[in-house]
Amino acid sequence: MEGCFEKIPNCNLAQICADEIKKANNIVLLSGAGMSTNAGIPDFRGPNGIYRRQLGVNPERIFDIDYFLEDPSFFYKFHREFLQTLKNIKPTYAHKFFAALEKNGKLKGIITQNIDSLHQMAGSKNVMEIHGGIWKSFCIDCNKTWDYEESIKLVFSQEVPRCDRCGGIIKPDIVFFGEMVKHLEESQKLVKECDLLFVVGSSLVVTPAALLPRLARGKIIIVNKGETNKSYLPSNIPTLHVEQDIDEFFKAVNYHIGLDFE
Repeated sequence: MEGCFEKIPNCNLAQICADEIKKANNIVLLSGAGMSTNAGIPDFRGPNGIYRRQLGVNPERIFDIDYFLEDPSFFYKFHREFLQTLKNIKPTYAHKFFAALEKNGKLKGIITQNIDSLHQMAGSKNVMEIHGGIWKSFCIDCNKTWDYEESIKLVFSQEVPRCDRCGGIIKPDIVFFGEMVKHLEESQKLVKECDLLFVVGSSLVVTPAALLPRLARGKIIIVNKGETNKSYLPSNIPTLHVEQDIDEFFKAVNYHIGLDFE
């Protein structure tokens, strides 16, 4: 062990992870963009995201709340592209694995930075979407809400969807730059009370999500193929860092656990 990072041969990582899951009774998952990119959804806020790379647009402008209020058509032009991408996207093996852990009683909650609702599609129930999600939309004036199917119809039938009750602008329930994240207190409570925290597909750069692991009192297992920022991790908590493909790793883990969900 170097610091609190365990140095273990790759061949043993899945077995060790499975053993930790078997011992734990209160598991929590913090998930990031890596889980969604494995499903085929391009990262759209990051430096290599879909908007910046393919469309040449700074995502901070698209998701700026002040600019949205000034010109919502700019956001919706790109939001329609994202919704088109989602049409054929399905939850990955890892999404299903954590849904099965919840059904099994081991997993107590998921905190996700993603807005695609793939965790819910996989069957997970207790999901904290701290950056919001596309599962519903609301009127920014009267707060009338629409579900996903209704929202889709409005987005593709109007340049800027407007409320049929008051004429206000309709906004998807996504947290824009300049807005407060959602479910922060519930997320902090989940992490404090867990005995095993998974950080999957997150580089732990974007706050306040990146700050959550420092509240952990149990072991932390990070599964992230790319670079992971370690500066926010607690110095006194044993941490296992797995730099492998997310879905392939959890297939190997499940070989030792035997959850039946496919």
